[in-house]
Amino acid sequence: MGAVTEATKETFRDLVSSGSVLVDVWGPDCRPCLALMPEVERQASERAELDVVKVEAPKARRLCMELRVMGLPALLLFRDGEEVDRLTGEGITASSLDAWLDEKLASTG
Repeated sequence: MGAVTEATKETFRDLVSSGSVLVDVWGPDCRPCLALMPEVERQASERAELDVVKVEAPKARRLCMELRVMGLPALLLFRDGEEVDRLTGEGITASSLDAWLDEKLASTG
């Protein structure tokens, strides 16, 4: 637990199938995505109960369509294979991500 894993469309479903998984959908040209990256990685290292999966949007367009990701950055929280919530938009900060995860992880057990 507490790992950061790159996902592909082939590995995505397996990676989110069990436990609490934060999916970071990002793009190399997305400045807010790049700014959040160290924070997302910190979450993975500090929250043993949380796995983090990164999806590079330009390389996984079909997966992004399936997930209905309309803009970046997009952070999706999965619990045992089901999406429970998402945080999207350029206004995501380290503290808003922290507070959102605290709330959602407490409510999903």
